[in-house]
Amino acid sequence: MSGQGPGERAARDAAAFAEKMFKATQLLSDIKDADVDVGATPKQLVMRRDKTELYRYAPLVPRQVETPVLLAYGLIGRYTMADLQPDRSLVRSLLGQGLDLWLVDWGQPNRTERWLTIDDYVDDYIHAAVERVCRETGHDKVTLLGICEGGVFTACYAALYPDRVKNLVLTITPIDFHADRDDPDAHHGFLNVWTRSLDRADIDRLVDTYGGLPGEFMSSVFSLMTPMRSLTKYNVDLLDVVDDEAKLMNFLRMEKWLADRPAHPGEAAKQWLKDLYQDNKLVKGEFELSGRRVDLSAIAAPVLNVYALNDHIIPPTCSQALRGHVGNADYSEIPLPGGHVGLFVSSKSQGVLSRDISQWLAARD
Repeated sequence: MSGQGPGERAARDAAAFAEKMFKATQLLSDIKDADVDVGATPKQLVMRRDKTELYRYAPLVPRQVETPVLLAYGLIGRYTMADLQPDRSLVRSLLGQGLDLWLVDWGQPNRTERWLTIDDYVDDYIHAAVERVCRETGHDKVTLLGICEGGVFTACYAALYPDRVKNLVLTITPIDFHADRDDPDAHHGFLNVWTRSLDRADIDRLVDTYGGLPGEFMSSVFSLMTPMRSLTKYNVDLLDVVDDEAKLMNFLRMEKWLADRPAHPGEAAKQWLKDLYQDNKLVKGEFELSGRRVDLSAIAAPVLNVYALNDHIIPPTCSQALRGHVGNADYSEIPLPGGHVGLFVSSKSQGVLSRDISQWLAARD
């Protein structure tokens, strides 16, 4: 019988690993921070208000949907998740469907934004952006596309300013912050449970000390939600892709986005954690902005609600709850496979998400 013994196989595997590491070292030595580009789709600055900026994306194809679309991400993280890499970019895909796409970018808040509230973000920054988009395009209404916390902001805006919203598209957006209790999947809702368990005085101490929720603090919380994934991504996942330049660049783009987590403004963080996560005031009809009660039944625009079926950060039940609270009969849902981040970067959902959104908007243009 012929064959290799254990020693020969071990020597062969060691040689293959050494060759892989040599190639990986060459790749990594040639990569600069500027090469790991995120949020690279061309756009033009239209307006700046404090640290908040309004951009208009350059069109990629002739326009197919006339109503302008204003995209708003949350304050926990950066909008670049929606434009992470050229081949997996919700922004680029929507532009490829002929949408007139705009972006509100919150910038990098720090202690100077200590006293900003959700009232400021909805009634000031989003409202100013909507007014500017309408003025620039000649339209009297816009479509709002909210992602995660940005979806809560846009839902509140649609309820308070129904005459300015043509359509409302929400993705991975929490509406009922206690609906995770009815979610059949045990791994859904860890963030909800953890946040509800926080002592309100501790929340105040944290925000008062740092002037907000530090980005590093929130990063650690998200890492603890998937401990095995967090422990193995640098010694298992990275080794799997380290000698493949395209896969390595995608890995580095994700890590760059994760590392670019800004601080969450102070008073807005207190509202987010206490009024919404703990007291669930939005679905109770008790959430107030600038002295006005946010009544979700006042949303007059057609609503498209997109959620991820395996979202461990925003459980599907927390998003689906919107159906029972909007006043408009034109309500649609799109459940997609994947998780909270995978909805935007997964090859399975990438084309489907932009196609379904654009087709839904075109039918209501």
